[in-house]
Amino acid sequence: MHPSSRVLTLGLACATITLAAQAQDNMQKLEGFRTTGTSLALETVPQGGAKAEALKANLQKVKLPPGFKIDVYAIVPDARHMAVGPSTGIVFVGTRKTRVWAVTDRSKTRVADEVKVFAPSVEMKVPNGVCFSPDGFLFVVEHNRVVMYPAAEFFYEGADVAVGQIVPQGQLVPVEEESFNHGARTCRIGPDDKLYITLGNPFNVPAKDKIALYDKVGMMGIIRMDRDGKNREVFARGVRNSVGMDFNPKDKTLWFTDNQVDGMGDDIPPGELNRATKQGQNFGFPWYGGGKVRTAEYKADTPPSGIVFPQVEMAAHAADLGMTFYSGKMFPAKYQGGIFSAQHGSWNRTQPVGARVMFTSLKPDGTADKTEVFADGWLQGREYLGRPVDVAQLPDGSVLVSDDYAGAIYRISYTGQ
Repeated sequence: MHPSSRVLTLGLACATITLAAQAQDNMQKLEGFRTTGTSLALETVPQGGAKAEALKANLQKVKLPPGFKIDVYAIVPDARHMAVGPSTGIVFVGTRKTRVWAVTDRSKTRVADEVKVFAPSVEMKVPNGVCFSPDGFLFVVEHNRVVMYPAAEFFYEGADVAVGQIVPQGQLVPVEEESFNHGARTCRIGPDDKLYITLGNPFNVPAKDKIALYDKVGMMGIIRMDRDGKNREVFARGVRNSVGMDFNPKDKTLWFTDNQVDGMGDDIPPGELNRATKQGQNFGFPWYGGGKVRTAEYKADTPPSGIVFPQVEMAAHAADLGMTFYSGKMFPAKYQGGIFSAQHGSWNRTQPVGARVMFTSLKPDGTADKTEVFADGWLQGREYLGRPVDVAQLPDGSVLVSDDYAGAIYRISYTGQ
């Protein structure tokens, strides 16, 4: 190696170590309620101009049932999963990059007037999963860490915030299993007051020598733990890569989407909307690639007994992601108590499908009834105008839809016939 290359390599290594030490120092200061010296000039996102007008024009192509309308709520770069503050209605938006955004509608005109970075003094890595506890604690699940922000709705105005590390860096999944693939986590606080987290596996279909490890740590499944990180356990197994879940407030069951195996063909296997009624259930992967379609890699193997098959088989490769139970009163009775879920849109298909919002009604016994397209039009032929990621509900009963492709959040409201 040339001497100058050695110097450059050493310099980069030192810089990396310095930044890591600074990030850890910041966390320790924040946990001790001390300032970090981070600039108070927080990064903000302009909300008007040509970008907003282009988004509004694209929304004219989105079709909704009669009486509904869709508007631009906010311009939010890389907008992924959303958590609505229980006290203020401020929307915290995760990304697959390094930022969480705080979206504020101060004037309550149902259009955001401010979008700014949240907690810039904390270094984040893929902070995709955001969720609130009913008493106002914001949990952010990163690629391999879980951080809790008490009173986030009231600390978000500044660079420094109160924090607590629930799962330290490198302890959510084994470090050697970290991957750029399927690393976006989601979370919910359950009716048992525990923190639930989805953990995808890094592979399309994992090798057989990985199964025991993934079963043990909860990758390829859903885990839960106390809100302080203690008493971690695996709640559900056989889940390839869930990127959306919610609890039915009526019967407390956990529902979740699951993205299924690629490369099996245009029309198989189906995407999934699942219902977990108790701990310990297995939802079939990797023996099944989606629905009841067996994978080639595990076709000769006997699946575990008692496999739970999906409540709804969605279009193959539509990429079902975020979901929420609708508990508002704005929408007609048909939608109350049902599920809104987002389809990100396919990449592994000759003719793309998805890029829409689906609605699933439930039967009186709590199982799925009918599933239909609710909002459609972000996919025009083979061109994506947007790619929905998550669905969340505002206090007024309207629904937000995030879009990481266009970098926006939309608001769907009901105005009547």
